[in-house]
Amino acid sequence: MNNLKYYNDSLAYDFDMFAPKEKQTPRDNIVVMPNRNTKAGRKAARRLSPTVAAIMCVVFLLAGLCGNIALRIKINEVNSQINDYKAQITELDSEKTALEVELQRKISYVNLELEAMNLGMKKPSKDDVTYIRVNDTDIAMNADGEVLE
Repeated sequence: MNNLKYYNDSLAYDFDMFAPKEKQTPRDNIVVMPNRNTKAGRKAARRLSPTVAAIMCVVFLLAGLCGNIALRIKINEVNSQINDYKAQITELDSEKTALEVELQRKISYVNLELEAMNLGMKKPSKDDVTYIRVNDTDIAMNADGEVLE
């Protein structure tokens, strides 16, 4: 409707508004939806609903199953990694225990004593100990009579 003519003319009424409207030809790209207020329209709407609902249910069911399978695969991968790490921990614990046993064997008192004997060492006797008498003064002298500072 062209409202511009109201501003140019001084007509009080536009009788074109009350004239019967021309029928418009339907275009090819316009989809006419069924009217739901009529009996035929409700029937057509009911026919579309179950098929669309069934398709949507199938799509959601398949998406849920695919998601479930993907999650189970991921869980299995993580569980296998956990089991690998547990096996490594067990192996390292046994290696640590073996190293501790070897260390204890090497530093045992009997082994130290035998190794010292092989090197020519012996336990000190009373003859090996030299006692030093200290005077009341704070001066130390060696056997030659020199004062050590």
